Amino acid sequence: MIIKPQFKLKEYENGLYLVSTPLGNLKDITFRAIEVLQQSHYILCEDTRVSKNLLDKYQIKSKLISNHKFNEKKNVTKIIEYLKSGKTISLISDAGTPSISDPGSILVNECIDNEIKIFPIPGPSAVAAAVSISGFSDKFFFYGFFPEKKQLLANELKKLSEFENTLVFFVSPKKINKIIPEIKKNFKSRKIIFCREITKIYEEFIRKNVDELELFIKEPKGELTVVISEKKTVKNMSQKLSESDKNIIKKMIHKLSTREITELINENKNIQKKVIYNYCLKLKNEN
Repeated sequence: MIIKPQFKLKEYENGLYLVSTPLGNLKDITFRAIEVLQQSHYILCEDTRVSKNLLDKYQIKSKLISNHKFNEKKNVTKIIEYLKSGKTISLISDAGTPSISDPGSILVNECIDNEIKIFPIPGPSAVAAAVSISGFSDKFFFYGFFPEKKQLLANELKKLSEFENTLVFFVSPKKINKIIPEIKKNFKSRKIIFCREITKIYEEFIRKNVDELELFIKEPKGELTVVISEKKTVKNMSQKLSESDKNIIKKMIHKLSTREITELINENKNIQKKVIYNYCLKLKNEN
């Protein structure tokens, strides 16, 4: 089925468009993305065979240019010339948002240096999708792919373990078993989710406690988006209420429930809930 926008096509400015494409399910594309791709003189893509599946589905006839990590630098001069001549060019990756752990940053920076306009066309992102269903803090740090060498990998994971926020990174199925021992070593008592084949037929989400992690018996199919939960910090909770705290509670005691007062004070002060609760009960009994 061909999905056609129900509104008049906009005339897009000349420049470079970074167009987000589906992670797997070809229905996960925006009308605007289809519009831009249809009106592009050229579309830069990682693998023309992969991109052709998407473009054929939506009857997009723009000319494809292979643009992957091995020829990205070589292509830059020619692409900049096209852009300067007034061409509209789109950049896509095999899946998701281009130039994030995918080819594109070299061209983007060259466009910036040449004062060529760059336009983002938002859409699918494996990072956002994985964090959204993780249940972890939405304050996160995205790393991307890890270095190849074992010592560099160990050093990076050790540094990342100091971050208190949620962590997100990509791992190829061939490398996941090399990384798991380092994760267990550096991220004790945290939770983890492996997101595999997001939006595809064999989509899978594997949730574990890091301490219980084991190596994969069989190499998983498809690239993994891995999310590690935030570091839990233990607060030093006071066992005493200050006179100021007591006065605040006295003012609230007839307006709020004991539970509400306990939650409110605990949220703003490092005081044990039990201490607050008991003081509220004491005041109510006195009355």
